[in-house]
Amino acid sequence: MTLELERLEVGPWPMNCYLIRCRTTGNVAIVDPGADAGRILAALGEGQACCILLTHSHPDHVGALDKIHSATGVPIGVHPADAGALALDADFPLLHGMEVEVGQGRVRIFHVPGHTPGSVCLRLDGEALSGDAVFPGGPGYTESHQALLQSLKSLSATVFTWPDDTVLHPGHGAPTTVGAERPAFEAFMDADYPPDLHGDVTWR
Repeated sequence: MTLELERLEVGPWPMNCYLIRCRTTGNVAIVDPGADAGRILAALGEGQACCILLTHSHPDHVGALDKIHSATGVPIGVHPADAGALALDADFPLLHGMEVEVGQGRVRIFHVPGHTPGSVCLRLDGEALSGDAVFPGGPGYTESHQALLQSLKSLSATVFTWPDDTVLHPGHGAPTTVGAERPAFEAFMDADYPPDLHGDVTWR
């Protein structure tokens, strides 16, 4: 595996900032710098930041973006549908199907709208950073029933087409796998649920 992951729990309501590091070159992509800029920068060690990638633009995931960007000067990538929510201008779009180079490795972008219009998953080497799109036991928070339906549709077309052993690293809490979530997800898709269902939803 060319790329390795490091998870940092940051902020008063812990969220997961990730460092995607190329083992060969030491280049590092910083994903979702939500808080504690000094700790994130210290975790780089001898690595060299090459970009900042955002799974979505909610404040708890971008709280340290300004400080991290000022300290590193590296370009910021976010999906265009979420770019308008940022205080800083993004430098490049994270579009569905594109790949971002991190040293000698590549991170593939999957658009998974629902939690936000521009939510993305970042996939690498049998693992994926799922942001707040999906968690152990359910999808991410949605603000309307239409957003929930959009989330379910996008997850069905992306995450749940991946192999069962794909590890999902969410924006908060512990990881899960596609296989661990698939049975409950498929049962939920076949079930009847209230026509206004949204918010914090679980598969069961």
